[in-house]
Amino acid sequence: MTGGQSDFAQALLDPAAPTPAGLTNPDGAPATRRFNVYRNNVAASLTEALETAFPAIRKLIGEENFKAIAGVYLRKHPPSSPLMMFYGADMPGFLAGFEPLQHLAYLPDVARLELALRRAYHAEDASPLPPQVFETLPADRLMGARVGFAPAVQLVRSRYPVHGIWSYNMEDGAPKPAPRGENVLVSRPDYDPVLTTLAPGGGTFLAALLQGQRFAAALDATTAQVPDFDLTGTLGALFASAAIIRLDEDTTP
Repeated sequence: MTGGQSDFAQALLDPAAPTPAGLTNPDGAPATRRFNVYRNNVAASLTEALETAFPAIRKLIGEENFKAIAGVYLRKHPPSSPLMMFYGADMPGFLAGFEPLQHLAYLPDVARLELALRRAYHAEDASPLPPQVFETLPADRLMGARVGFAPAVQLVRSRYPVHGIWSYNMEDGAPKPAPRGENVLVSRPDYDPVLTTLAPGGGTFLAALLQGQRFAAALDATTAQVPDFDLTGTLGALFASAAIIRLDEDTTP
């Protein structure tokens, strides 16, 4: 982006910035009024995109507060893509460093969960692996395999009850969140994303598999932390979420 383009973009997102030099009406006078209308429309569109992306954050802090925060955010983080469905990727980090909201320390993780939901919604389709493949595969081959996951699958790990907080604010009749950390599987078995809170150790196990570790290594790392890890229940949650799409029995170390 050239200096002129950068100045224009900055002025476009900052209501206090003057009209960029060179923008004139047909009579040669500065096109201040027309530029202000355009600037307001751009800011409104970006704010609307953020409201769509982070409905739980908006509800947690209130509509007016969210609009005010969106105005700060869009000046610090202008769009890097013309696709507004991906706008807001920097919101978790922004919230983590935004001083007026430091007392709501769970907000960045809730934002990460909402980003994961959006990414899952727009992810490519994939056919799940039938559970019978696991049941019929010899144990030594299973332990040496790596697990392939659907593009929609993501893991959100938090020391806060992020799933509970999100559900309590977005779903009618959802219970108040319990004061504990949660590891949340984000998947899309059908048309809409699904959130599944994993049992103790499930986050460690899934994180290892997502990093490409073999089944045995992921299981060892998990049971070292959680000796009574429920492998059967965790695999059941993965299959129910259509998360697993293949087993790779390669010979790479």
